[in-house]
Amino acid sequence: MEFRRYGDTYYIRMDRGDEIISSLIDLCSKENISSCTYSGIGGCGSCRLQTFIPETGEFETSVLEGMLEMASLTGNIISDEEGRLYSHAHGVFAYKEDGRHKVAAGHLRSTVVLYTAEITLTPVPEAGIKRQFDPETGTGFWKFP
Repeated sequence: MEFRRYGDTYYIRMDRGDEIISSLIDLCSKENISSCTYSGIGGCGSCRLQTFIPETGEFETSVLEGMLEMASLTGNIISDEEGRLYSHAHGVFAYKEDGRHKVAAGHLRSTVVLYTAEITLTPVPEAGIKRQFDPETGTGFWKFP
């Protein structure tokens, strides 16, 4: 991973083998960013997508592998009261299966770069946004200062 900061925005290039979500969390930790938004595109080799199923209260996970065009990545990173960082991301991936174009999308748990990924990350100014735990889904939502 390599990045540059221009103004308030980080421009990040990830390379083969980089796991995007954990790399973004590591970057935020090193740069003292407690909340941000990010978006990106790229070529990935694997991803873990999830869909929340309200009837069961659980996430259903799908794993994709192969040449995956990350057509859209959008997400945010926020911290809880103890300063732990959490990512909430959604991704759209295009791929070919049996000679046909397919698309898969959902809550993105992880994805590994196959060729490259280009991501912009913008920190939230001032006090930032914190994480508030939601017992119904077992996840956290935005909590404003």
